[in-house]
Amino acid sequence: MAFEDYRNVPQTAPRADALEYDVGLRRHMVGIFNLMFLGLGLSAATAFFLVQTGMSALFFTAPGQMTPLGWVAVFAPLGLLLIASFAGQRMSTPALHGIYWSVAALQGVSVALLLQVYTAASAAQIFLITAIAFGALALHGYTTKRSLSGMGTFLIMGLIGVIIAFLVNLFLQSSLLHFVAASIGVLVFAGLTAYDTQRLKHEYFASAAGGDSAARVQVWGALSLYLNFINMFQLLLSLFGQRQE
Repeated sequence: MAFEDYRNVPQTAPRADALEYDVGLRRHMVGIFNLMFLGLGLSAATAFFLVQTGMSALFFTAPGQMTPLGWVAVFAPLGLLLIASFAGQRMSTPALHGIYWSVAALQGVSVALLLQVYTAASAAQIFLITAIAFGALALHGYTTKRSLSGMGTFLIMGLIGVIIAFLVNLFLQSSLLHFVAASIGVLVFAGLTAYDTQRLKHEYFASAAGGDSAARVQVWGALSLYLNFINMFQLLLSLFGQRQE
């Protein structure tokens, strides 16, 4: 799993005609979701390529048994996101795109590992469930009049706790700890989906500024939503997926 970048962004949008503003907002959000879906497509294509060509053996020799290169690939997205968190303000838009597409491709290695453990039918079912849940949560975040900003600190604390629990469980290998951490993780990423969607809606001022600023906000937004989706999918699959015999 990977950590996310939460930046302090002003919440005041520029004055504009209401209709023009709504059209621009929809265009901005569609751009974010298009980037997110393309990232998911890259992850799926990477996983499919690794499994079909047998190159997955470079990353894991058996289900659950990763090679040193596999460990690097699994934790590399976290490293990239930490770099982006500290240097994101100074990065150019192409550099941010490079971070995003690199994370999406590397996450494909984790997906390939899951496809070695769980049946394809099970993975497809969980993906569909995740997509439906994600869509409903994002729609709620976009349409609700209630402010979700108060959830931010709580959700980030929960996310940090889940990451720590999974790191500890690398050594303990406790099925109970995995179940608890994965269950809480699903709830955290579900909450983040609604929270981030509303946050991105409020940050539309950057898109209204146009140019490079709008593009940067869209990349950050797509990255946040992508991470919510892919992590929720992986956790649900680990909880409810049918293992291969």
